[in-house]
Amino acid sequence: MRDRTSRIAVSSPHLEQLWQRYQRVRAASERLCEPLEAEDYVIQSMADVSPPKWHLAHVTWFFEAFVLQPFLPGYRPLDERYDHLFNSYYKTHGMPFERARRGLLSRPTVSEVYAYRSHVDLAMAQLLQSGGDLADEVLQRVELGLEHEQQHQELLLMDIKHILAQNPLRPVYRHDLKPGNAAAGEMRWVEFPAGLRHVGHAGDGFAFDCERPQHRVFVEAFQLASRPVSNGEYLQFIRDGGYRSTALWLADGWDHIQRAGWQAPLYWQRDGDDWLELTLGGPRELDLHAPVCHLSYFEAEAFATWAQARLPREEEWEVAAQDEPLWGNFVENDHLQPVAAGAGDGLQQLYGDAWEWTASAYRPYPGFRPLGGSLGEYNGKFMSGQMVLRGGSCATPEDHVRPTYRNFFYPTMRWQFSGLRLAKEL
Repeated sequence: MRDRTSRIAVSSPHLEQLWQRYQRVRAASERLCEPLEAEDYVIQSMADVSPPKWHLAHVTWFFEAFVLQPFLPGYRPLDERYDHLFNSYYKTHGMPFERARRGLLSRPTVSEVYAYRSHVDLAMAQLLQSGGDLADEVLQRVELGLEHEQQHQELLLMDIKHILAQNPLRPVYRHDLKPGNAAAGEMRWVEFPAGLRHVGHAGDGFAFDCERPQHRVFVEAFQLASRPVSNGEYLQFIRDGGYRSTALWLADGWDHIQRAGWQAPLYWQRDGDDWLELTLGGPRELDLHAPVCHLSYFEAEAFATWAQARLPREEEWEVAAQDEPLWGNFVENDHLQPVAAGAGDGLQQLYGDAWEWTASAYRPYPGFRPLGGSLGEYNGKFMSGQMVLRGGSCATPEDHVRPTYRNFFYPTMRWQFSGLRLAKEL
């Protein structure tokens, strides 16, 4: 294994590819914000949501703090105070500005944030196009920074949707999103035998530290549903009293839905005897064939109990996905909403559409080692009280997911694009 501090001769084509990817990823973030008005950039609709302006600045700060300042001689920040404002949670690096108060930051202005992005982009161009050898650590941090920005691209869409949904005028993010028009195929059960399996990431390709190391697990025989649960199926759960039957719910889940007054997934609204769903394309008639979305772990667990099934464990999901093609409804498909896949054989919609809750707690793999220094705070310190989701969503960049990718959220959270797929013992 190469010493992380060694210097390596990087071929010009390799650096050019990295620079091209850097430009594509950075441009994609700004493209997501093009439909916004200036007023949209500064709203924080709840503590878990960050203003779009803050996202654009934070991903920029990441390159400044962890790439440019340590590795580009002579680099000077545009404004040294940004190190405090746009540090998310890296307490070994400095003192972050309080997350729940990000919506109070009317300054720097939107235009100043874009100027900050340009300042850092110019410095990154100087670093990556210098023509000299770069430390292996530099390349790894640039790659991590790009993957980090892609995570925030999905967060941007999640947060924009939540921000606009609070407005009684029901503003529309985009009027030109592609509609879905397929019907859901019949749900079938796909069987997987018991055996010793390898899960986790191995090899030289990028993976977050929480996906490593690859390790062996014994997986009992199981069945996995051929597709995610649909809106129509979840509507049956509601009509059957799913939100009124305490026997279906974990104790914490029941207490939470009573306090919060939940009676349906986030963004569902009654329209007489029918239901509408708020989307990034505005209110739409509920598509009964599309995968249900914006569920908390507690809602997914309750539905699985009602359906006389369970949620898959994350190792089962990964075993099932290992030989499946990595394609689906990602952000590039321009639906920005789960859509039905139609009839088909085998497993469908493992990737894209909606993240799938698993029954697994977000905990370290055997032999887990966090990254060194402040970057060790990226994933490891969140391995408490959260549950794993797999597969990506309609807001995830296509080249950002892998069979080993572990997303994680607290059980009460549901503003992310999250749904479920059922599992059973064999």
